[in-house]
Amino acid sequence: MPAIEILTASRLPPLYFDRLKTDYVVHERLHDTDPAALQAAAPRIRAIAASGESKVPGELMARLPRLEIVSVMGVGYDGVDVAAAKARGVMVTHTPDVLNDEVADTAIGLMLCAARQLPAADRYVRAGQWLNGPMPLARKMSGSRLGLVGMGRIGKAIAHRALAFGMSIAYTARSAKAELPYRFEPSAKALAAASDFLVVITPGGAGTRKLIDAEVLAALGPKGILVNVARGSVVDEAALVEALTSGKLGGAALDVFENEPNVPQALIDLPHVVLAPHIGSATRETRQAMADLALANLKAHFEGRPVLTAVPELRAAKA
Repeated sequence: MPAIEILTASRLPPLYFDRLKTDYVVHERLHDTDPAALQAAAPRIRAIAASGESKVPGELMARLPRLEIVSVMGVGYDGVDVAAAKARGVMVTHTPDVLNDEVADTAIGLMLCAARQLPAADRYVRAGQWLNGPMPLARKMSGSRLGLVGMGRIGKAIAHRALAFGMSIAYTARSAKAELPYRFEPSAKALAAASDFLVVITPGGAGTRKLIDAEVLAALGPKGILVNVARGSVVDEAALVEALTSGKLGGAALDVFENEPNVPQALIDLPHVVLAPHIGSATRETRQAMADLALANLKAHFEGRPVLTAVPELRAAKA
């Protein structure tokens, strides 16, 4: 049988990309690099391989008449036009669960870094400033109030870890979850007003765009700390910069940004902001598990078996 041909939607991690090349004929980002070559290959392309940051619009899918599946190596898939895929009968898969612990660990680490100013402390020692006296006092995290914007699998994993720090936990989500012992707040603003640390771990997309706006940041207040391990689109970045520079917000720790990898210079310059380059799941073990699952979804589909992890909108169609 002829080899199955796949288009990559963006630059993919070697753990995923190298194994794709072993099993499939891979057309690397032709829609960006060589539209004429894409037009020639389009009638043979049956899958798109993507990362969580990839853009897969309906217009791209429409150019691939034999497209059957989009396999995303990532839990987030807001760059994929799932509605267009569903309308065409194209399966979309992602890689949930395997990165829950890693992202939850990162969230806790960012909270500690922001509270205790650990990156600034490292710079303080390296610059020889300790010789001139001690750093300004930081703030305590243990026993503080944690608010989680989103209470899916990763949110629950963060809450579980926060209990070990003696934190009180509340959350907001589309609806209250009766099985959870944590307090539910009806909105992000109400949650922020009752929190010392506000951790954003809700999906991206149009429904949550700029959910964390100026009003939410003002409610979190001049002693509050915002932590974002979700999507940059969920936070109004301009409002965040204004709140931090004016003192309306106490600090922030950010793993994601609105226009990655571009980070506003204002955020870079602020000393009470901790910045990370979208590394929530970036360990060898977890990225390997993500690549394995993305590949397993492709393999299952092309062998005529149900995919392992369809996106929620398409789970009823996976059988």
